[in-house]
Amino acid sequence: MQYSEMTAKMADGDGFIAALDQSGGSTPKALKGYGIEEGAWSNEEEMFGLIHEMRARIISSPAFTGEKVIGAILFERTMDGQVEGVPTPQALLAKGVVPFIKIDKGLEDEANGVQLMKPMPTLDALLARSKALGVFGTKERSVINSANAEGIAAVVKQQFEIGLQVLGHEMMPIIEPEVNIKSETRAECDTILRDEILKNLDALPEGKQVMLKLSLPVVPGTFDALVEHPKVLRVVALSGGFSRSEACVELAKNKGIIASFSRALLSDLRSQMSDAEFNAALAEAIDEIYQGSTQKAEAVPTA
Repeated sequence: MQYSEMTAKMADGDGFIAALDQSGGSTPKALKGYGIEEGAWSNEEEMFGLIHEMRARIISSPAFTGEKVIGAILFERTMDGQVEGVPTPQALLAKGVVPFIKIDKGLEDEANGVQLMKPMPTLDALLARSKALGVFGTKERSVINSANAEGIAAVVKQQFEIGLQVLGHEMMPIIEPEVNIKSETRAECDTILRDEILKNLDALPEGKQVMLKLSLPVVPGTFDALVEHPKVLRVVALSGGFSRSEACVELAKNKGIIASFSRALLSDLRSQMSDAEFNAALAEAIDEIYQGSTQKAEAVPTA
């Protein structure tokens, strides 16, 4: 796929984006969920080898195709690895799946109710290398824990600064200011976040677009203005700790938003499964998330 074809698929494709980007800190938890306990590896290289085997098994599954999975977000080591002897981004493209790369290096300590991204001094080199491998875009995550207007403004400002750096490499940024679903002020966070994003979208250079990855809002439709904004290529949602069934129900309430799930996609997969069992479990998860992304619930009239 050429860049223009990948852009068109992201803009209009039916389906969702698989998040296969668990990084260093979250890898042991992801492996445990897959049925591999922490004692199964003796060093970091072996740990990353095991998580790559899991991801390669997912990508090579007959259930994982561009028909329902339109994109996949990769961890840097996954991008640099291979699937069935082919570089991972090329293996995805061969299946009609658009590759993205997670670029953030983790989070700063909380201040003003938010966690900004840590510095990324080698980002330009990573972007150049990723683009050369056929990667279409990036994903970068911050976290919002409470409705602090100053903190949320700082998160969005930093996200768009990084987004402009990504756009400078002719790549598509997925801007991800995640609202913690356990926040006691979640609904207020959603509203402040939407308004800050709108300000920053309006300030983007003409002809430029970004993608957004957001927590599912407390009030369905809160992000409609973002979905409809001409400078937004697509809005996707993270599951954020919801179970797959919960996340898909909430997703279906929000028109124009598709999934970009990680745990909710992988939760039923186990290393001990036969290939037939694994492929059936993955197909079931893909079908449920696809349905939540493409078949939207009718809005309930308010009194």
